[in-house]
Amino acid sequence: MKPPSLRAPWRFVAPNTCLAGVQSRFLHRTRPPHAIPPPRPFVPDVTTFLTLIGRGLSKHASKFPSWESLFSLTSPELKELGIEPPRNRRYLLQWMQRYRKGALGPGGDFEFVRDGEALLKVATPPASVISDAKWVVNVPKDDGDAPSLEALPRPKGYTVRGLKSIAGPHATPLPQDAGAVVKVTEGLWEQRRGRKIDGGERRRSEIRFKRRSAERRAEREAALG
Repeated sequence: MKPPSLRAPWRFVAPNTCLAGVQSRFLHRTRPPHAIPPPRPFVPDVTTFLTLIGRGLSKHASKFPSWESLFSLTSPELKELGIEPPRNRRYLLQWMQRYRKGALGPGGDFEFVRDGEALLKVATPPASVISDAKWVVNVPKDDGDAPSLEALPRPKGYTVRGLKSIAGPHATPLPQDAGAVVKVTEGLWEQRRGRKIDGGERRRSEIRFKRRSAERRAEREAALG
């Protein structure tokens, strides 16, 4: 056994695992909270947001009393609320982060929305714009409140086909080429799940190996019979 005088200096060199654990927990607790993004005209509340991103998450809307409560939750807290399976929690957190960054789905840039519906119309660019291409603009349903053409939002993903037809995600044409309507619908922003082939990436090699072994076994038995 080493004398105490030789062991003592090593106390200052060896890391204190207990202290390190306390420090890591302290740092975790002092991380800045997630930013709370503002609602948008097409996404005014929690129910609408969960409806748009789909995967049946709208059934959990009652678990979030406010917009702020949803966007301040972490994965463990979502688990405590009963958001299952885990892939649904990951999907919801991914969409919350996308929303914070402004990476939205169709209609996220609408400015004039009433009762979950946005009205789109075809407009001819003003004379100051040197272009023959017509615009798709989002207009108020009450024409009396419509701003000038230059101030009307031109939503992404919507184009003019032919003379007056509007094409784009979930754009329902109005009679007599009077424009189109886009409504909040279940899964409008949903990202479809990938289809697993042979058990997915984790089990694919194992499943294919077993399949080849079974095929070779069947060939040998057929040759012997």
